[in-house]
Amino acid sequence: MSEIGGVVIAGAGPVGLVCALALARQGIDVTVLEMEADLILDQRAGSIQPTTVEMLETLGLADEFIARGLVAPTYHFRDRETGKVVAEFDYAVLQDETPYPFVLQYEQYKVTRDIHAKHGDRDFKVLFSRRLTAVEQDGDRVTVTAEGPHGVEKLTCAYLIGADGSHSVTRKSQDIAFEGFTYPERFVKIATFYDFEEAFPDLCPRTYFSDPLEWCNLFKVKGERAQGIWRTVFPSRQGESEEEALSPEGLEARMQRFFPRTDKYEIDNCAIYSVSQRVASTFVRGRVLLAGDAAHVNNPIGGLGLNSGIHDAMNLCEKLGRVLRREAPESLLDQYDRQRRKAALDFVQEQTIRNKKLLEERDPEVRRRNFDNLRRTAETPELARAFLRRSALFESLKATAQVE
Repeated sequence: MSEIGGVVIAGAGPVGLVCALALARQGIDVTVLEMEADLILDQRAGSIQPTTVEMLETLGLADEFIARGLVAPTYHFRDRETGKVVAEFDYAVLQDETPYPFVLQYEQYKVTRDIHAKHGDRDFKVLFSRRLTAVEQDGDRVTVTAEGPHGVEKLTCAYLIGADGSHSVTRKSQDIAFEGFTYPERFVKIATFYDFEEAFPDLCPRTYFSDPLEWCNLFKVKGERAQGIWRTVFPSRQGESEEEALSPEGLEARMQRFFPRTDKYEIDNCAIYSVSQRVASTFVRGRVLLAGDAAHVNNPIGGLGLNSGIHDAMNLCEKLGRVLRREAPESLLDQYDRQRRKAALDFVQEQTIRNKKLLEERDPEVRRRNFDNLRRTAETPELARAFLRRSALFESLKATAQVE
């Protein structure tokens, strides 16, 4: 049995590695256990809100990410039936309260890659190919059992942070309920090298297409090629199998329905996945703590999953550091639970559910009213400011900071 003494983190995704760096900066010993043999090339999340960029700046990461990413100062709602812009929201209305009045398009796999390359095995330890199998608490320590290349390993630590995703073994080990629902349709993600700026005039890097039959999210990221890459996300059709959706014919047909063209689309990557709206019944169970997708999941419309997970990490690690230094009682971690569950329930869940309903609305009259309201909001500075403060999670941070 290895006596770690500090903190063990399950999961080397962006939330787990932000936790690791935030704790290491406080002089705390950290060991990260990752079940995969290497960092995961996860192509889903790629939008970092200004509130999150500010947090990354405190860890010395913001400037590097901005230099390598794509700055998106605006985003659009469009009507897919006409292709026309319904509303444009400009983050410039927030420039008096943040040094980063934009969304940074930077893929989550690059976040993990960059943090690990610069800080892994120097500021904290990452152990790959370690599959968590059991978690036991005993007084002032946690014993973590994992299967690895050398067989079964047991590590004891002061606290365990579960950042091991929506199917979290950490959460399940503590019998913590994951309350909510799963959508009947799945989401189909297709990334292509085709430049949609040729198809849609004045296209910005973040665009939401509303459509009663098949809405679409369209986002640009830099990818690994100089020209960048466009990501599309669609809902699956009723009865559509995974094999049909991801077949070359199925992918091409979906892209051609979205924007017909003579040439075939060059597809870089694709995936289909289930989407849920769920929140753990508690984020704290003794010395076992949850963050990110292990604590809450939501649909990706609005780009809030990665951001709220990093907000969890920064909130938790500030408090955990104080507890470990004996500057605050362990009960301070209960405040983390109250604050971040409120953020998940009252802001992230509520907003992402509303975003999906807005894109998929079928009633023509309701769609018209929705579009009119979006136009009025975008064109009225005070309303646009309030809208973006909520969507960029400024209001979430303000409200949860008041929770004792």
